[in-house]
Amino acid sequence: MEITGWIITILLFLVGMGGAIFPILPGALAIYAAFFVYGFFISWEPFGFWFWSIQTIIVIALFVADYAVNAWGVKKFGGSKASVWGSTIGIIAGPFVIPAFGLILGPLLGAIIGELIAGSDLEKSMKVGFGAVVGLFSSMVVKFILQLGMIVLFIIWIL
Repeated sequence: MEITGWIITILLFLVGMGGAIFPILPGALAIYAAFFVYGFFISWEPFGFWFWSIQTIIVIALFVADYAVNAWGVKKFGGSKASVWGSTIGIIAGPFVIPAFGLILGPLLGAIIGELIAGSDLEKSMKVGFGAVVGLFSSMVVKFILQLGMIVLFIIWIL
């Protein structure tokens, strides 16, 4: 049973880290679920109030940062609420609509379309679209670091 627990835990960690790059994957939640798998299959003993508190705060920070950093990128380049919404929709739908390049083109085109709908000219809309891509990559870096931190804390806690 212990080997099964480790295999599932590691797979969930991999899915979680993949979620830092592919927004479709449930990154932070997969890593959080790995802790429960470890507890059920191996031991709950290493986990206490502080472990769960710290990990929960990181998960909440990840959800806030995911939206906030992306919105920051759009707003930094002069985007409106419509372009933030367009970028967010593009992040989610892009990889499905344009499989090979949707991760980048989705938020770019979503922000551009959102900004055009808000009444901006094409030049400003393109600038905002670029900001959406900057926000996307910034968000990926933040998620990668925080999620890696969750895994490192887990390893420290069980050792």
